[in-house]
Amino acid sequence: MALRSRPRSTALGAAAVVAAALGTALASGTASAGCHPDPRDLLMTYQPVDHTVTDAQYLRARLTLSHTGRACPLGGGWTMYFNSVRQPAAVLAGAPGDLARRRLADQGLTVARGDRARSGDFFALRPLAGFRPVAPGERRKIDIDIELWTIHKSDAPAGWSIAFGNGPARWLPAKTLLDPDDPKQTKAFSGDRRPVQNAAIRYAENTSTKVNLTLRQRLVPQPLSATASGGTTRVGGGSAVSAPAALRGEARYLREALSDVAGGEGAPITLRLDPKLDVTADGKPDAEGYRLTVGGRGVEIVGGGRAGVLYGVQTLRQLVPVDAYRARTSTVPVPRAVVTDAPLFGYRGLHIDVARHFESKETIKRFLDLMAFTKLNRLHLGLTNDEGWRLEIPGLPELTGFGARRALDPPERRALHQGMGSVNDLGGGDGITGKARSHTEANLGRRPAYQGFEQSTLNFVGKGSGHYSARDFQEILRYAAERHIEVIPELNFPAHARAAVQAMERRAQRGDTTYRLLDPADTSRHVSVQYYNDNLVNPCLKSTYAFLGKVVGEVKKMYTSAGAPLNRLNLGGDEPPGPATGWWNGSPACASNPETAGKSGEELADLFFTKWNAIAQRAAPATAGWEDVTDPRRELRLKNFAPLPWQNVWGWGREDWAYRFANEGTPVILAHATNLYLDLAYNKDPDEPGYYWAAYVDDKSTFTYQPFDVYANAVEDRWGNPVTPGPDWVRLTERGRRNILGIEAQLWGENGKTEGLREYQAFPKLLGVAERAWNRDTPTPQRMPAAWNVFTNTLGQVTLPLLSHYKPVGAPGGGVNYRIPLPGARLDGGVLTANVRNPGMPVEYSTDGTRWRTYTGPVKVGAYALTRTRAADGRVSRISPVGVPAWQGGTAYAPGALVTHQGELFRATRPGTGRGPDTSPGWWTLLQ
Repeated sequence: MALRSRPRSTALGAAAVVAAALGTALASGTASAGCHPDPRDLLMTYQPVDHTVTDAQYLRARLTLSHTGRACPLGGGWTMYFNSVRQPAAVLAGAPGDLARRRLADQGLTVARGDRARSGDFFALRPLAGFRPVAPGERRKIDIDIELWTIHKSDAPAGWSIAFGNGPARWLPAKTLLDPDDPKQTKAFSGDRRPVQNAAIRYAENTSTKVNLTLRQRLVPQPLSATASGGTTRVGGGSAVSAPAALRGEARYLREALSDVAGGEGAPITLRLDPKLDVTADGKPDAEGYRLTVGGRGVEIVGGGRAGVLYGVQTLRQLVPVDAYRARTSTVPVPRAVVTDAPLFGYRGLHIDVARHFESKETIKRFLDLMAFTKLNRLHLGLTNDEGWRLEIPGLPELTGFGARRALDPPERRALHQGMGSVNDLGGGDGITGKARSHTEANLGRRPAYQGFEQSTLNFVGKGSGHYSARDFQEILRYAAERHIEVIPELNFPAHARAAVQAMERRAQRGDTTYRLLDPADTSRHVSVQYYNDNLVNPCLKSTYAFLGKVVGEVKKMYTSAGAPLNRLNLGGDEPPGPATGWWNGSPACASNPETAGKSGEELADLFFTKWNAIAQRAAPATAGWEDVTDPRRELRLKNFAPLPWQNVWGWGREDWAYRFANEGTPVILAHATNLYLDLAYNKDPDEPGYYWAAYVDDKSTFTYQPFDVYANAVEDRWGNPVTPGPDWVRLTERGRRNILGIEAQLWGENGKTEGLREYQAFPKLLGVAERAWNRDTPTPQRMPAAWNVFTNTLGQVTLPLLSHYKPVGAPGGGVNYRIPLPGARLDGGVLTANVRNPGMPVEYSTDGTRWRTYTGPVKVGAYALTRTRAADGRVSRISPVGVPAWQGGTAYAPGALVTHQGELFRATRPGTGRGPDTSPGWWTLLQ
């Protein structure tokens, strides 16, 4: 859909007169000097066209540059900057690159790296001397080859701007299209057998039947036992709470939580500790266990420790009826019952990456309260990565003054270059002018719901810049400690360290090499998965370890000042770039250092991790890091270190690393990407945001995860092909089982550009993680279908409606932007039949996209219909069309007619024939 032209100034009006006078010259490609179109009169659309031109090497894509202005053509002398998670093939070496370069050159264009360092995902498109100007009113199609595949809109290039000559860069509006009905656009390569999600597939998958839930089944995670005794007891924010001094914080939390739903006096509540509490009856005290008793005289919560008391409080919060969360009342009834509970794992974690895209402390606090609500107790906070350093370190201002900022700054003099389609969100000071002033404007005029992909995420929405001050971080630590959540900071080295490396280079350029992380004479060549060639810390420099010691020391001070525990520090260590033979082999510093001379890249990495681990343990008694740190097939083992095995993608060769570690006696935190990476797309729907490199991950993936037999989840690979567990995959032994510390879900930030998207990616997936981390009764694969049926009912009838009105304690905001499931539907003889993944959630249908009715059973609709699911707070899912035809040129359409076109849904607003929906906004309305 082309943007409407905004009102033009007198100068632009004069330019239009000149353009008219020179119409012949403009048509022949000659433009008056200095006449450039307003970038807001341009629109760049990206669309995959054909994945069959090669097999898993590159695809043919199309850029369509629409010029809706009236005055000036787009001639030469410009540069268009953009980011792309998939490289344009024209920047590749060899035959594919040569072919792609020729293809662009034939269209008068060239593409290259966008920054001086030629590092990362930043590119620049420029015209060659023979470029034919794009005239006002023209839609120029540009064929471009892109590596690998583009089967989700999240794969599209993002963050477009245009600069004329040496002038400032200005926002160039962009969008992406992807037609789910075109196999050439949706089938990545010949081995991709996974069908695109549609209403019919969802209808077949939605097998859950509605059940009447027991008290135990209404709680997430399910407790050990929950026995209702009949009747209710009313409580409120004014209920008298008696608690010993040790539980003052838990009592305060309870009062605030109840005050959010009821302000009046109710039955008294007693909190107390029993260090000998043994709810599991195994003869051992349960420090995190609790017993909640709701009786006629009041409520009592007994915990084995302070955390156990808080978990009893969280269960009480879930016993409050959903209706009470909708509107605050005087008191609320809770069922009289006895609930006893204790967790399966001591480590129940969530990792939030704030380096790729930053998140405010308020967002982190909301997540912390939701973690406590679902009884998770470890926040692994990814503070550093290639794209950003997010924590103030006193004495090293460059880390945040440079490394926490992104800008359109190709020489990177004052900030990291634009990355992942973002700079300073929609704010200024980042080298790009004229950006959208709101998310609605960035979304090309439509208010984004963040219930799936939104075009705004291509148009600079996303916190590329930002950091926590020491005070901010201490506030987060205290908030977490009040909820018995330990914050584990990740400082990722030696790879994924570009923000730190380049920040310290800027410091070195000013004459201080005390903390330098690069050997400036190093000629080693390596490229990371994200295309960085300058992000690897050198392990042969004393200054490297001086830097690490300085950072760790300052972080420790923040924890001490906040009164928060620092029991574990994450070393990072994942994805070192290129083969080990290339690491530091050209570094004179390594060759001249007696401690490192003659060592291979792997030996130098082992030396680095040994030293890094020792430095980290000056501040924290234990450490963790990604599985890459200590390969189970090699000798390196670090003291008090727990790996997080993550790369268990079926067929990649690391499927059994977690169990290898555990069986040998190494403590392990399970972080398997196939089931626990919340940021991966829910399913193969082009409008589902997220990547899919490991698998598609939904709430069923997390709920059905088998911590002690992950191979039970190896049913099919990411492309939909059957998987058979390998005969050599190591099985977990009974001894190894005791070394599984727990599980951790991962919420990486590449596509988490807004708070709403973060919540959409996390919920309801995180609820399945909470079940597997806490619930001591992990269903076997044979029992899992029945357990899944109950869980889907719990979410639909209780948990999701509650989250619609959830209020975090001590943090602003309310409600959670959880993913609302799209309905399943089918048409048979004009009769619509529909269902939903979570029984209890209402489905609506429409035949014109304007009038919606509640679906109660099979209904006569005609040739096509639209369906959607409504949440308890009034929000709706994306629309799911059933039988809606594709637009056909030359067909006469009456007002109200529905069509699909290039993957978008349109409604005719006036009669017309031959008018394309994407080019005729006066005749068609785009539906959400």
